[in-house]
Amino acid sequence: MPNLPATMRYIDLPAQGAPEVMQLKTGPLPVPGEQDVLIRVSAAGVNRPDVAQRQGSYKPPPGASPVLGLEVAGEVVAVGASVDTWKAGDAVCALTPGGGYAEYCVAPALHCLPVPSGLSLTEAASLPENFFTVWVNVFDTCQLKAGDKFLVHGGSSGIGLTAIQLAKAFGAEVFTTVGNEEKAAFCKQMGADHVFNYKAEDWFAATQERAGKGGINVILDMVGGDYVAKNLKLLAIEGRLCQIAFLQGSKVELDLVMLMLKRQTLTGSTLRARPDQQKAAIALALRENVWPLIVAGRIKPVVKRIFALHEAAEAHRLMESSQHIGKIMLKVAD
Repeated sequence: MPNLPATMRYIDLPAQGAPEVMQLKTGPLPVPGEQDVLIRVSAAGVNRPDVAQRQGSYKPPPGASPVLGLEVAGEVVAVGASVDTWKAGDAVCALTPGGGYAEYCVAPALHCLPVPSGLSLTEAASLPENFFTVWVNVFDTCQLKAGDKFLVHGGSSGIGLTAIQLAKAFGAEVFTTVGNEEKAAFCKQMGADHVFNYKAEDWFAATQERAGKGGINVILDMVGGDYVAKNLKLLAIEGRLCQIAFLQGSKVELDLVMLMLKRQTLTGSTLRARPDQQKAAIALALRENVWPLIVAGRIKPVVKRIFALHEAAEAHRLMESSQHIGKIMLKVAD
């Protein structure tokens, strides 16, 4: 890798625990494999799985970098021997198996996407984790279509705002839950048709009333706990519930008779452990179906706050507080 430094700064995770266990260290650059690219990182996204990994409840898959960070944007500076889709100098954003909290990061070439025109590198870095997750779960697995009623919990999160915008862009009627009125107003601004503040009203009863007898066709949930049973009650005939996290716990008690009688589907997934070829297919689908909407300004990234790399602990504290609206980012380089 000519003309590159021998070392880089990165956030080390020497132990699991509170945000302050993360430390800024210096170490060697990662080396791209045959089908990888090496990216000089401009910005990296901060996501809930990063927090879970730091706490010890979300281990990296075999072969992945132990460094935190699942999405980046920056400049390609080296490519593997089999890569012909990107070259040095290209600006990309990428879904990474790990390693994003660093000045240089390796990513599979087929998991990279061009930086949409009109976006900064920081905005581009906020896209991959959320857009890959929402597309594969809501559109691939749960087959959301125009005219469907769609509910996403946590509407002001990165996942939530992505889901609201994508579902609306593809013709769904969008429902969401939030924790305060500021978040409610923002979600409406981003396209949600029905927004319920779960701290001020019974979101289940309100959703049930607004959805009518037909119910909700697709639900994307990150909460878990007692939301699971309520979600299933809200689902329409042949409705689909996709579980992607369990902020309130994964052990629940359910009466599944209606799932049987109404031919409902309860599914779940994680993104990080999916095979590379599946992630490549998601990237291709996003490039064809979603990137044009971003370029046209119909879908916009929402960046709440930008921290410097050495402020990763502060970024995690904000993430854990759930006080933010949109994405939390680490600015690594200009």
